Amino acid sequence: MKKIIINGENLTIEEVVEVARFHALVEIEAEAIERVKKSRAIVEEIVEQERVVYGITTGFGSLSEVSISKEDTTQLQENLIRTHSSGFGNPLSEEEVRAVMLIRINSLVKGQSGIRLETVETILDMLNKGVIPHIPEKGSVGASGDLAPLAHMVLPMLGLGRAYYEGELMSGKEAMEKAGIATIKLAAKEGLALINGTTVLTGIGALATYDAMNLLKLSDLAGALSLEAHRGIIDAFQEKLHIIRPHKGCLATAKNIRALTEGSTCVTHQGEIRVQDAYSLRCIPQVHGANKDSIDYVAEKVAIEINAATDNPIVSPDGTVISGGNFHGEPMAQPFDFLGIAASEIGNISERRLERLVNHQLSDFPSFLVKHPGLNSGFMITQYAAAALASENKVLAHPASVDSITSCENQEDFVSMGTIAARKAKDIIQNSRRIVATEIMAAIQAIDFRKEMGDYKLGVGTQAAYDEFRSKVKLIEEDKEIEIYDELEKATETLIDGSLLKAVEAKVQLEI
Repeated sequence: MKKIIINGENLTIEEVVEVARFHALVEIEAEAIERVKKSRAIVEEIVEQERVVYGITTGFGSLSEVSISKEDTTQLQENLIRTHSSGFGNPLSEEEVRAVMLIRINSLVKGQSGIRLETVETILDMLNKGVIPHIPEKGSVGASGDLAPLAHMVLPMLGLGRAYYEGELMSGKEAMEKAGIATIKLAAKEGLALINGTTVLTGIGALATYDAMNLLKLSDLAGALSLEAHRGIIDAFQEKLHIIRPHKGCLATAKNIRALTEGSTCVTHQGEIRVQDAYSLRCIPQVHGANKDSIDYVAEKVAIEINAATDNPIVSPDGTVISGGNFHGEPMAQPFDFLGIAASEIGNISERRLERLVNHQLSDFPSFLVKHPGLNSGFMITQYAAAALASENKVLAHPASVDSITSCENQEDFVSMGTIAARKAKDIIQNSRRIVATEIMAAIQAIDFRKEMGDYKLGVGTQAAYDEFRSKVKLIEEDKEIEIYDELEKATETLIDGSLLKAVEAKVQLEI
């Protein structure tokens, strides 16, 4: 099994995916272990000297003026976890929780949090042995950290709360016992170190960003298939057109379309059949390219955040303790809103291309891409469903980061709502992926009709897509032979499991 070595400095989005989805084992680098120990020694000195330092020998939030005795510092931390675990809603998925745990560990091993090594190793053992805390998805305002969901993450460490083990939900205590992991008592500063950070919004957002990056390539593939189905004009994708407006994403998209359709007899040139194509075909580089540039920006921000110290106070290696705002989610809330907007646009333009495929008035295909329309409805309602998803995305794309509600007796008077932004982006990506899968299914159905009309050779990349797709998803001849939901599910799975993209990239390497 693959092993990921972390040190708080160079974790990648791809490694987050390896751990979250494919259960790669995690190990802490030796130098990082020493940093954790040194940071903890500073906290223990503060407690011993009974110095007044926020979150260590004081209460939290608006209670920061309340001093806590040395004898009560441990109880203070456990009380924090018990009272802050007040989330609501469906639990985060296993992969999301695993991403959260990994990113939290990576933040703590930077040696800026004052936590004990054995506490970090407890989370590490849980991650490696498959103890997955039950974390309700709602309840964070994305500032002061993801307090409520992260408190739920900590509960099983204390023998409290609930957790999944080997797919079964049970008490946190039972899950830890079955995995052979000892529960712990929190020491000074540790509760705060564990829950005061942007880790939940970043974990959800990191996985969503990775999925969006793959969806960018798949949307180019869908566009190329639709272009060939319509005998679209390839001139609009010439490099010389795009280097005079050299946005990186536009250049990459045009290059992808050219590569996917290389050798195709399906694409045409200006004036052969028509002078111009509709925007949803002709402007693929400009629209997809803008999405690429936005998501590239988000990926840069995620790469920073998954290697950041985001709790409070920060225990500096020089011995100073600084109470600041690294827990505030605004640096990620806005990017995750951008992520949702970009992903929504992927679905929006894909749905418009789908409409052109199924609408006889906009193509030379039979109505709804089926023989004998009337008796058969074919792809009629696939476009309805895609339109519903696109419309839902437009609602979800409203930015969460422009909202704020004051909390904690007005001490925390401006918050980010970044966790909501990340959750919305995830939902939008899932919706848009279904729309793109539907477009690919319709475009390949149209290509089968086109083949019946005469000689029709696909491009090197689109042919690879066609072959892989048709090995799993049937041609729809008559309604009575098919349950279209099942075929749509198969189509969507080829996007989710990566098989379609893998087949294409064996022939053509796509850029994002």
